[in-house]
Amino acid sequence: MLPDSLLLPPGARLIHVGSHKTGTSAVQGAFELARDRLPEHGVSYFGAAPGRTYLEGALAVTGRKPQLGKQVPDLSEWTALTAAVAAEGNRRVLVSSAFFGDGDEEATSRVVEGFSGHWPVHIVITLRPLAKVMASQWQQYVQNGLLLRYEDWLDAKLNRPPGDPPTPLFWHRHRHDRLVARWAEAAGADRVSVIIVDESDRMMVLRTFEAMLGLPGGLLVPDAATANRSLSLAEAELIRLLNEEARHRKWPEQVYARLVRGGAINHLKRGYQPGPGDQRIVTPPWALKQVAEIGAEIAAGISALGVRVIGDVSSLGATPAGITDKGPDLPLEVPGIPPPAAAQAVLGVILASKVPELMTGGMTARPDDRLVREVDAKTLARVLARRGWRRVHRTLRNG
Repeated sequence: MLPDSLLLPPGARLIHVGSHKTGTSAVQGAFELARDRLPEHGVSYFGAAPGRTYLEGALAVTGRKPQLGKQVPDLSEWTALTAAVAAEGNRRVLVSSAFFGDGDEEATSRVVEGFSGHWPVHIVITLRPLAKVMASQWQQYVQNGLLLRYEDWLDAKLNRPPGDPPTPLFWHRHRHDRLVARWAEAAGADRVSVIIVDESDRMMVLRTFEAMLGLPGGLLVPDAATANRSLSLAEAELIRLLNEEARHRKWPEQVYARLVRGGAINHLKRGYQPGPGDQRIVTPPWALKQVAEIGAEIAAGISALGVRVIGDVSSLGATPAGITDKGPDLPLEVPGIPPPAAAQAVLGVILASKVPELMTGGMTARPDDRLVREVDAKTLARVLARRGWRRVHRTLRNG
């Protein structure tokens, strides 16, 4: 059951700052799907959507580089976002971007000040236990060039100083007690709500947003078309190996972004759906025990801040069922890459490499046949050797 008095006053600016990998894309997809029906209920939505620049505004104000191969957007994007929100008058407004959570204390204060004015600002943060976040965040990093296997990355994040590479921003994002504390300091604890995702009730988060914005129950529904699906273990390994090859061959970031992220990954996600037999990414017991301990510290820290908590904060520190101190941790065995998945990735690289122009270091360059041959015949043949390359080649030839 949701608590009473969640409704924000007219004109409230509700800023959804994530955190990353806590269902932010699902919230944004539901609001995008309902966008045309929101005005009749006195609500406007600014969030990630095709053809819109709201994401750039969030990135600009935090000063964070969005992805490998892209630049930090100009601050004019942030100014444009705040002006558009201010123009909504006394409508309740939702602004959603997990990238707001990437900012430091100064950027966090700038976000609150930028949306303040005649209307109250309220912060909402969605959280899941770290045990549910680690694998999803790793595969997302792989999609942005990470080279480490999952267990090696876990060791780096759990057993080395928090700011160490790779992925030095991880604990800034996912030490959730400190994340909430930054926003409580900037906005005031009485203007921060933390929603703990209930894994047994996937509609709970959307119902909470409806209650906060005065929307009728059931208006928000998940949009399967905008779901940001995670990669299976085999898919992630395929992309990780491509990352290694791209690094070995010293591809410029813009070329990597075009061929791997824009080509292989996008085509793979669109053209291949993991089946019941595809192995998901499993966090080993040793890491689950450590993240449960960290999660308990996070839960205690959030409880002490005086913010409003919706859901069971203690679940952030719960040890997953079946985890014991007995028995050795076995290394994660990476399965063979399904040939249909590999075929989609190959096709994506080839199609992306045929785009007329690539921007590399500010200079225009055309991908020539040598680049296409290098990606197809050399890189992927070696990566996928003994993993079904002949079948992939036949698929490409016959397709």
